[in-house]
Amino acid sequence: MTTESTIYRVGNAHITRITDRLLTTLPGPKVFPDWSESAVVPWRDAMHPEMLADDDQTLIMSVHSWLIRIDGLVVLVDTGIGNGKSRPFNRVFDQLNTGYLQRLANAGVRPEDVDLVLLTHLHVDHVGWNTRLVDGRWQPTFPNARYVYAQAEEDFYATPAAAPRRMIFDDSVQPLIDAGLVQRLGDRGGEIEAGFRFHPTPGHSVGHMSISLTSGGESALFGGDVMHHPLQLHHPHWNSVFCADGEQARRSRAWVLDAIRDGSLYFSSHFPGTSVVRADTHVEGGWAFV
Repeated sequence: MTTESTIYRVGNAHITRITDRLLTTLPGPKVFPDWSESAVVPWRDAMHPEMLADDDQTLIMSVHSWLIRIDGLVVLVDTGIGNGKSRPFNRVFDQLNTGYLQRLANAGVRPEDVDLVLLTHLHVDHVGWNTRLVDGRWQPTFPNARYVYAQAEEDFYATPAAAPRRMIFDDSVQPLIDAGLVQRLGDRGGEIEAGFRFHPTPGHSVGHMSISLTSGGESALFGGDVMHHPLQLHHPHWNSVFCADGEQARRSRAWVLDAIRDGSLYFSSHFPGTSVVRADTHVEGGWAFV
């Protein structure tokens, strides 16, 4: 398993993964309704042991942030699950105590050093470290940062459909709004400083965005939950059970896969192993881990 010491270069940017938690008990047939043994067999050997358990049924996935240093800025893409948060709907996320902040410190970054937090969407495993508990109150973990996300994601939490998971917004987003740290984007996304741009890739969630980075003639794409597991590189029509709108999710996945065929590095939010992929016509399937 690649550690936080691995640094990727994209132009002037130095990019490091900051892991929150590894997930090792997700049953593939439940995560992907279109799962079949015949579809998995051709890729089984390539998936072992970092991406698929020995039973050929259990997925291995990662929850992490991407730390980016570029031109004097310190940027985080997504913030994992967080510690000490009540998540009664899923014990995988409930009342955790991980070493995320220590791993961030090991990478040379203190919470107050972070300038930008770019959020692909506002699900439980992408916003958790937005805040931490201080003197009994949820307060911004990165007090000097500007947190950027799509307005549609915030709007969703005001709907009845979001009521069972409203606590995610209350403890991990509302404190940012109260502190005046939020920048909201419209449905078309848009450019943020330092070569970052938000691209609408809805389907997994209503306002899901992928984030591109261009620097020094090179490019990268941070895809959030457009894909959850490397098997979707080979079966892009597969939607996970977490996708809110299946047809939109497939269109967004097709757009992402097409966008990174120009040589851009793809930084996944959940792929295990290195979590970084590039198009490579010289390998079977056309995709290679970096």
